[in-house]
This record gives sequence, structure tokens and C-alpha cells, in this order.
Amino acid sequence: MADVERNEAESRFEVRVGDDVAFAEYRVDGDSIVFPHTVTPEALQGQGLAGQLAEAGLTYARDQQLKVVPRCSFFQGYIARHPEYRELVHHDHLALIS
Repeated sequence: MADVERNEAESRFEVRVGDDVAFAEYRVDGDSIVFPHTVTPEALQGQGLAGQLAEAGLTYARDQQLKVVPRCSFFQGYIARHPEYRELVHHDHLALIS
């Protein structure tokens, strides 16, 4: 399992492996946290890093009592597969979780 860091300056959760960085961008907007984009470089794909980024971001949202707006399709799918995070999704955006 890789170490996920919250890079506050870049507004993203990230995992660094050598020169490669996988990351999930976020933006805090009032009482919500928006996840618009997740990137895993080709060299790091297939290692479960995007899932670790999603878990870190969602745990942060829970800890900070923020409602989640999952604009990123990866976050949408992750929450759909992990219903324990569904309660975090902002009620106006539940339709994004299939």
C-alpha cells in the first residue's frame, strides 16, 4: 500500500512513485468537497492507487464533515462499489452514483 499525501498547495491527494505521481484533485466549496479529476500515469496503473486516492479523499471528507460532490467518474464508480461512502454524497448529487 502506497502513502497517500494531501498536497494542500496543489489541492490534490497524491501518491508519488519515483518520478510518477497519481493524484485526485479536489476543491473545498463551503460545506462540500468536489472531486473533479483523478489521474493515474500509465506506469502506475493496475496497482490500486486510484482506489487508495479515493479512499483517502473520502476519509478526509468524513473527518472534516464535508459533503462529497463526485464529478470524477472514478469517484462515482468507487462510491457505487463502496456503499459505506454513499452517506457522504451531497444530496443534490446522488444521481451521479449509479
